Amino acid sequence: MTFADKVMRFNKQLAYTGSVLPRGIRIMDPFKESGQTSWIANAFYQKYYNDSAPRHIILGINPGRFGGGLTGIPFTDPKRLMSECHINYEGKITHEPSSVFVYEMINAYGGAEAFYKKFYINSLCPLGFTIADAKGKEKNYNYYDSKELLNAVAGFITDNINKQVALGIKTDVCFCFGTGKNENFLRKLNEEHHFFKKIVALEHPRFIMQYRAANKQFYIDKYISAFHGCE
Repeated sequence: MTFADKVMRFNKQLAYTGSVLPRGIRIMDPFKESGQTSWIANAFYQKYYNDSAPRHIILGINPGRFGGGLTGIPFTDPKRLMSECHINYEGKITHEPSSVFVYEMINAYGGAEAFYKKFYINSLCPLGFTIADAKGKEKNYNYYDSKELLNAVAGFITDNINKQVALGIKTDVCFCFGTGKNENFLRKLNEEHHFFKKIVALEHPRFIMQYRAANKQFYIDKYISAFHGCE
């Protein structure tokens, strides 16, 4: 099987198997909520991963509503899907700041083909979560935003890291998007389960775009330096 075949199989079997979620938290499963997400993701992986070469993994937090939640591809919103990956999308064209940063970094690295030949991006929790605010508006929710949710999904996260490593992931180093709670939890899991020999944490793309946008080029350079360091 190619790397693409294995990822598509992983996506197809993806289903939440953790404990009961806290009240008010909803699972967001991109592959069950949109009829086009599966074929979009399949087209993406067949385009960039149609070989048997191993990759280094990059782990984010969990999918957001306007990026991977719509396309099935982590850190890839509909705008970047069309403009950078040249894959068609039908529906609301959303904009996710994290996706903007990631594709600017990918272009600086050498473009999508060169980047995805070396790296595979997903999340500690490959399914997302949402919560409704006081006005009933649905908002993104991270797996670590409450202790109750973290405890409920810890086993599910552990299981899915193992499944993703089995896709053909190099285990000498894992890159983590997020230098706070996401990094801390991944390091804790890694100490227990020894998935990777080393974890390199980088500031999360959303944090950069929201709080460090004026220094965006510094972080792009930092990312690329870290990625070249494992080659």
